[in-house]
Amino acid sequence: MSRMNGGRILVGGLAAGVVMNVIDAVANGVLLGDRWKVESDALDPTLMTRAATSSTVGWIVVDFLLGILIVWLYAAIRPRFGAGPTTAARAGLATWLIAHLAYFSYIFMGFYSAGLIIASAGAGLVAAMAGAYVGGKLYQEGARV
Repeated sequence: MSRMNGGRILVGGLAAGVVMNVIDAVANGVLLGDRWKVESDALDPTLMTRAATSSTVGWIVVDFLLGILIVWLYAAIRPRFGAGPTTAARAGLATWLIAHLAYFSYIFMGFYSAGLIIASAGAGLVAAMAGAYVGGKLYQEGARV
């Protein structure tokens, strides 16, 4: 069994993170931004103002880490499922599922509406699938970075 290519995992993961950040910024910042503001203001009117910078930086970092995780998982399952977009999609779906399950607790705790969390999670799924595709395309076992 060949070893995973750490350099390619990092390169593919960072590229996946860029794709995921763009999609998440458009979805959660532009398309859902007003809904996030209204529902966050209902929790605490100062929440969006206090969390604006730290929240943005935090989510950017999370998307890069998730991108790296997706490509690492892709590299790990490639020997079993084969190289290609289907395997990359499996890695993206698994990572998205694990990451987004926790966000559904915001519904159960009454913090945010189901519609907002489901819309955001749907955008996250699109981001994870697109990131997995790009990251999977860049990952190669034997190639040097």
